[in-house]
Amino acid sequence: MKLPVPAFLVAALFLAACAPQTSSNSASDKDDKSGTLRVWLFQEVGNDPKQKVVDSVVAGFEKAHSGTKVDVEYIPVDTRAQRVKAAFNDPESAPDVMEYGNTDTAGYVRDGGLLDVTRDFGAWSEAKDTDPTARQSVTVAGKVYGAPFYVGVRALYYRTDVFRELGLKPPATLAELASTARAVRKAKPDLYGLVVGGAYTYGAMPFIWAAGGELATAKGTSYTSAIDSAAAQKGIKEYTALFGDDNCPAAKCAGFGGNDTVTAFAAGKAGMAIGGDFSHAAVEAGTVKGKYAVVPLPGATAGSVAPAFAGGNNIGVLKSTTHRTLAVQLMEELTAKKTQAAMFDAMGFLPTFKDVRDQAAAKEPFVKPFVRTLAAGTKFVPASAGWSGIDSSLVLPTMFQEVISGKKSVAAASGEAAEKMDAAFGSAG
Repeated sequence: MKLPVPAFLVAALFLAACAPQTSSNSASDKDDKSGTLRVWLFQEVGNDPKQKVVDSVVAGFEKAHSGTKVDVEYIPVDTRAQRVKAAFNDPESAPDVMEYGNTDTAGYVRDGGLLDVTRDFGAWSEAKDTDPTARQSVTVAGKVYGAPFYVGVRALYYRTDVFRELGLKPPATLAELASTARAVRKAKPDLYGLVVGGAYTYGAMPFIWAAGGELATAKGTSYTSAIDSAAAQKGIKEYTALFGDDNCPAAKCAGFGGNDTVTAFAAGKAGMAIGGDFSHAAVEAGTVKGKYAVVPLPGATAGSVAPAFAGGNNIGVLKSTTHRTLAVQLMEELTAKKTQAAMFDAMGFLPTFKDVRDQAAAKEPFVKPFVRTLAAGTKFVPASAGWSGIDSSLVLPTMFQEVISGKKSVAAASGEAAEKMDAAFGSAG
């Protein structure tokens, strides 16, 4: 990720007056123009600022739609899978509108839970400014199943005090990243040069993409793994080479995930780390506050930026809704430019609209390297229902850890990972 037929208020009123007919892909024959809309949104660690923004949107929506009430429930992210599965199986308990992780899109579409809103999204005036990768995250087989809510990307955090002391500059290429990391470790053995994690899938992906590799290739609506291609293997080798006593000892770092790497950096235990825009608050709360800066993660050649995974969340309408028109309108208002700007101010969520994101960067300097990363071009995971199985069964972390431990070569480990991925893609259809 990471986190919208009316544009905002005026467009909402206009479209309510000339509402589209009930969509043929809705599981319900009803399209009630009043009543209660149920909404599920994710519960954040500090949820009050998010709730205030949502409450404002809801108040405006209820005022514009006489006889309509919106009931918002904030659900724990960790237990969302069970809640969503139950909702898909029992329309009576299902919400009308729901927030969901952008890597969940294809799986939810396969399960028949999300409403096809292609026509609505295409008619929405604000949609044209949506970031291409964010648009991809709501698209499956050419159809749109929601609206992007926010996007999250990773960049390179580094210690300005350490770099100044050692006379180092931010690395301009991935090769320089590795040599700089080793220089930091050599001069300061108590620090990781670049803290990395064998279970940090989204931190490793840029190395594969920067080397010209891909996770998978699309063939029609299906996918075939490409993790064992020559280019992907080159990226895997570059990433796993960072696990060693000269940078980040395998005994400690092989089990690290993304949160572990950010925690280590925030605690002053590393010269560099790959962290997200969403990591900013945690780093600011750490001992390195005032002693770090962020630049885009460099690519293979000087001046290039390594492609980053575009995470984030989306908001969609459930197929079982009995309020199709109202639900689509509320989806759009919850993800509209005005709402995303307010969410950035409240939560730091990066907007999915380029113009709104540029405004955010102008207000908050820390956003600029992440905006540059997005502008350079980001990547997304395969839009297959099989991806959730690949992710949950730790196919890629297992591959990295087998190489890091020396149990398998890059070719052998990536070959086995490719077989597992193909099996998952095949079972997804």
